[in-house]
Amino acid sequence: MARNQKAKAKMEQARGKAKEAAGRAVDDERMTAEGRTEQAKGDARQAKEKGKDTFRH
Repeated sequence: MARNQKAKAKMEQARGKAKEAAGRAVDDERMTAEGRTEQAKGDARQAKEKGKDTFRH
């Protein structure tokens, strides 16, 4: 399960980064903000999983 969540976090970060870049390219503030939000979700998920790993070992 942890690997699945880690992969999901990486995908959210990558998708957010791409969406943010696309938003900047077409000068769309909303898309840029959505991309940043997705990146933040991915960062939070990754931090949560790292915290779990710390307590497992």
